Amino acid sequence: MKLMTGAPRPTTVPRSGGAVADPRSSSVGFVDVASMSRWIAEQGAERIIGAMAEALERDFARWPQFDKSPRHAVHSHDGVMELMPTSDGVEYGFKYVNGHPNNPLTGHQTVTAFGVLAEVAHGYPTFVSEMTLLTALRTAATSAMAARHLARPDATTMAMIGTGSQSEFQALGFRAVLGIASLRVYDTDPAATAKLVRNLEPLGFDIVVASSAAEAVAGADVITTCTADKRNATVLHDVDVVAGVHINAIGGDCPGKTELDAATLDRASVFVEYPEQTRVEGEIQQMPGDFAVTELWRVVAGELAGRRSAEEITVFDSVGFAIEDFTALRFVRDAVRGTSYEAKLDLIAEPDDPKDLFGMVAPA
Repeated sequence: MKLMTGAPRPTTVPRSGGAVADPRSSSVGFVDVASMSRWIAEQGAERIIGAMAEALERDFARWPQFDKSPRHAVHSHDGVMELMPTSDGVEYGFKYVNGHPNNPLTGHQTVTAFGVLAEVAHGYPTFVSEMTLLTALRTAATSAMAARHLARPDATTMAMIGTGSQSEFQALGFRAVLGIASLRVYDTDPAATAKLVRNLEPLGFDIVVASSAAEAVAGADVITTCTADKRNATVLHDVDVVAGVHINAIGGDCPGKTELDAATLDRASVFVEYPEQTRVEGEIQQMPGDFAVTELWRVVAGELAGRRSAEEITVFDSVGFAIEDFTALRFVRDAVRGTSYEAKLDLIAEPDDPKDLFGMVAPA
């Protein structure tokens, strides 16, 4: 899939951390919120998510090449602030992201983010981008990419429990990658559900609004749970989970926050991004430390099987991992380079003599 940007060039993502321009020869590329919004609106979120899923699949297949560590999180009573770093040896990237569940009560977003790419050889930053919108795209792309390996091939209907800011992106991702256009939705906030219907019905989705989570999942092939309450909760009860369903659990993403019934995890095959992080933040934090999981990258790389039968229950216990953000940053960087979507930042102080930084500020 190719996406055309403001200038006629295709979106491409290097397959193995491609060459980076000499950071001393140019300013740092920058995509602000307005430019990101315009890029997504003009290129189409569904097309971008579909193409990003392909890029994620390539990077998951080379997972061992990356430096990996759990995100660095600072928790407070109000929420969490996190740094998510990684490197493939050629480029380094990190994302700053917050998660504050009560922010909408004061007119703020629950999640905001920005990200940076840098060249490993010199340590110079090369690209900076907003990542509030970009994270929504990459989360949907990761979910859909995982479901391509884990959901039944004949899946036609998705239930969504939680219709907040991520929900439309998830719907577009599953349609782009799996062709699913039939939705059954439930949220405790009727206004959020009305918002989803208002946004997605004009895009051709068939939407059924349910009065409970149990009603929403009845007859669904895929279930996406995406709630924001920062507490241990059971938004999907085991009695409502039938054989053959795939569960895309993306709401449980910090210590003390879960969405699934432990009994469901016990009878499902559970797939994760990075076990060291997921055991602390994901659904499996409620399970014993030796609870068996499969790393998704091994399935993508062909080392292990994903779904093994039509009756199997599969769970993607997704908490979000730095490699996904790295992929998304490189994806948008390559897509907008040299177009009107990209600005330049004079971010690096470069004295004529690298050892004479004071010379840049000495009195005239």
